[in-house]
Amino acid sequence: MDKKLYTVIVGSGSYIPPVVIPNDHFLDWEFHDPATGEKFERANAEIIQKFNEITNIEERRYANPEHKTSDLAAFAAKDAIESSGYDAESFDFLIVANNFGDMDINNPRTDIMPPISTRVKRILNIKNPSCMCHDVVAGCPGWTTAMIVANAYIKSGTFKRGLVIGSDVNSRVRDPHDRDSMIFSDGAGAVIVEARESDVPVGIISHASRADAIDGGEWLKMAESVNPAFEGNELYIRMMGNKVYVYALSVVPGVVKQSLEDAGLGLEDVSKVLIHQANEKMDDAILGRLFKLYGKRSFPKDLMPMTIRKFGNSSSATVPTLYDLISKGKMEDHAFNSGDNIVLTSVGAGMIINSIIYRMP
Repeated sequence: MDKKLYTVIVGSGSYIPPVVIPNDHFLDWEFHDPATGEKFERANAEIIQKFNEITNIEERRYANPEHKTSDLAAFAAKDAIESSGYDAESFDFLIVANNFGDMDINNPRTDIMPPISTRVKRILNIKNPSCMCHDVVAGCPGWTTAMIVANAYIKSGTFKRGLVIGSDVNSRVRDPHDRDSMIFSDGAGAVIVEARESDVPVGIISHASRADAIDGGEWLKMAESVNPAFEGNELYIRMMGNKVYVYALSVVPGVVKQSLEDAGLGLEDVSKVLIHQANEKMDDAILGRLFKLYGKRSFPKDLMPMTIRKFGNSSSATVPTLYDLISKGKMEDHAFNSGDNIVLTSVGAGMIINSIIYRMP
């Protein structure tokens, strides 16, 4: 059998910020109804309890005040480089998925020039001028989008090895008056990918994507505070949570199924599903819908590892962080083995969905 070129992960890293923000941090906040702008009459304790029941988030991580998106990305990249033993000067490309660029904690304005990827290259002190840099902005599916781009680079023969990073500091774009903003957190995850010739499929063996911009393009966007009396003209993350929830349940399972079919696999061939950590109740429902597409009523509880309870939603960082933690044996009852088929999937602003089937070498 002729050998083909595949994209294989040869190292990973992550950065989980040290600042722990528990749910009771928000007890004294003033939450407003996004539909009316009026202050909620319900006590914050009740709002937070309901939030926890829906998302299963108990706490989240925020970046240190002096750190920005590029810093977190570089921390995760350094972890990947050090744990893999690879020489950073050997990288042909460096892709950073992020959504807001660098933001100073005292001036939360998006700063994306120069690109975050070039800032990371500078922080890492990569001198190789041929190491191409660029950013990917694709909402929460940013890292999975960047992986699909990296796979195209490698399979085309353009590049042989590179860094793919997902990094976001969402805490600086959350509306202090929006209850949905409690979901967001900060973090970064990174992988080193390289070309590998093989006569059997390995690494990225298929992927499927979808973008519903006409109907869902405004369901996750930047907007002014939900508090009409809020002073200032800053823009914050605004999410139409119910529409996103319904959309994700309706569409994500089909995209995952398509990626499995493209790989010639069935549901029984899947060892792990690494799904974007947005809302644990939603993720459970998505996996349940996927199993229903195959005529199954339930799924194994160890199939879908979750970090959202302690880490919150760090956007483009959630999936690579999950991958790194499992790869390094840092998640109890979860491990990767050679030959395992892993689903890497995410849904987010746009609305964009990606599903990658990755076979462990």
